[in-house]
Amino acid sequence: MTSPLRFTKGHGTENDFVVLDDPDGELDLDAAAVVALADRRAGIGADGVIRAVRTARAGIEAPAHAPEWFMDYRNGDGSLAEMCGNGVRVLAAHLRRAGHVHEDTFAVWTRAGARTVEIRSVPSGTEHSWTVRVGMGAAHLQEGGRTVTVAGHRLPAVDVDLGNPHAVAFLPEQLSLEVLDLTGRPPLDPEPAEGANIELVTPRGERHVAMRVVERGVGETRSCGTGVVAVAVAAARRAGDESGLPWTVDVPGGRLSVGWTDTGEVTLTGPATLVADGVMLR
Repeated sequence: MTSPLRFTKGHGTENDFVVLDDPDGELDLDAAAVVALADRRAGIGADGVIRAVRTARAGIEAPAHAPEWFMDYRNGDGSLAEMCGNGVRVLAAHLRRAGHVHEDTFAVWTRAGARTVEIRSVPSGTEHSWTVRVGMGAAHLQEGGRTVTVAGHRLPAVDVDLGNPHAVAFLPEQLSLEVLDLTGRPPLDPEPAEGANIELVTPRGERHVAMRVVERGVGETRSCGTGVVAVAVAAARRAGDESGLPWTVDVPGGRLSVGWTDTGEVTLTGPATLVADGVMLR
């Protein structure tokens, strides 16, 4: 029998993760191990697995100036993912709590490049969540040519690249976001070669929308950080909003805020909750 595996369970607006603290890159984390960890019946259960590892020990190619810590993120089916906006907030809380970092603002390396995180509040009293803002980089939009079919409706989808791919579709008035059946993944046409996260959106008010998401390698999740950013960017474009003011995005797991810096970088602000620490017997 191999040694027990220590883990932390956390979530960002109920998009949940198993976090493995592996500063020296000693864990052999293959796809089968990720699937076992993420299994909600026979494992710990999560939408994805995050390995917190020093970039220099992660076994990846990275520039010499890359940040010290790397977010090795895997989807629940074991596949690699470029970036996860909810996951990077959870990772930031973990790194700070574990004493790996001591600053309020620091950068982490991801497969989509460096991401700057700012810890805006820490848990106190009965409050168990951290508040973290993440610099999500630039969003690249491409309209036209792709559709998503949901509830018998063929809807145009906007492609948004945030280091990982998204297809954002706005629902017509006759479709209720809450009652959509997303137990199966809605088909995209054409289907991207590497797949895409699918976000379905409905307006809620001024600079305020709600969404549901079907993630690559997972299925529907309670939230998706990069998906929230993709939706806000697409919604602002659709509304002709160039104010730079924040947008509010509601997801089944909570509420997030998307803003823009003076340089045009998109930011994502929301909670990160570390639920429990444990040991998995292997």
